[in-house]
Amino acid sequence: MFYVYLIRSEVFPEQKYIGFTTDLKKRIDTHNAGGSIHTSKYKPWKLISYHAFAEKRRAQEFEFYLKSGSGKAFANKRLW
Repeated sequence: MFYVYLIRSEVFPEQKYIGFTTDLKKRIDTHNAGGSIHTSKYKPWKLISYHAFAEKRRAQEFEFYLKSGSGKAFANKRLW
């Protein structure tokens, strides 16, 4: 499976991150261990939601959409 996930900083709740992975638990653990330069200064992170896809392309397209202007508006209204 391919996952698109949304996480929020527990210390800085205004900080949000959207990502893509094939191993959700390991990826969240990496974020919380400071293993990503984009998220290390805002740890710890809490998983808000995730969306599973059977096809890699569909997951990547959804991640790309959520990072677009209209996708951000959708996520702010429906997913966060």
